[in-house]
Amino acid sequence: MGLQQFEQRLERLVEGAFAKAFRGELQPVELGRRLTREMDLNRAVAVRTVIAPNSFEIVLSPEDFERFEGFVEVLARELADAAREHAGNEGYSFLGPVEVQINWSEELPRSTFAVTSAVVEGDDSPTDWIVLPDGRRIGIGLDELTIGRLPECAIAVSDPNVSRRHAQLRRNGDTVVIADLGSTNGTRVNGTPVQQQRLKDGDQITVGTTTLRFEQS
Repeated sequence: MGLQQFEQRLERLVEGAFAKAFRGELQPVELGRRLTREMDLNRAVAVRTVIAPNSFEIVLSPEDFERFEGFVEVLARELADAAREHAGNEGYSFLGPVEVQINWSEELPRSTFAVTSAVVEGDDSPTDWIVLPDGRRIGIGLDELTIGRLPECAIAVSDPNVSRRHAQLRRNGDTVVIADLGSTNGTRVNGTPVQQQRLKDGDQITVGTTTLRFEQS
């Protein structure tokens, strides 16, 4: 789903001013495919989760980098979003924020590129987790995580009883709070309807007919 969303967003972004730059040349979505493949190849199994690279460098040829000029920062952000969405879909965790750098090298011929990756720890490494019904675990760092039916939600739930943007997980100091976002069917913690609730280890969160589990490290 991450690459599909990435490709759809790029299609809108490259219309008009950028359309000629990408016609018949290296396509941005090729970078996304290689980046997610790099995550798959270099993931590492930890005790209770799978750790994926979160720091990426993409090196282009001078000609391609020149064509991407003016679009590099936007592309890097979109690639980082694609990486986060892919991690969510595959149940990968990061030890730090996702960062993508795009550079160039005279050693690379036109329409070729290289991607390298690394696991880099950050100050917002997840200390708490949401466990999905299929066993996948999503780490909770400093960023707010939205639970909902939309594919771009950090925790996307395929459940017709779940609202498009159903609930949100927010860090409050050392604790995590879940807040209902005005969903149609409400949010329950351990079977009790809540508008906002501080979570503790082992709490069962129900959205629609789907139950998630909160875990503290």
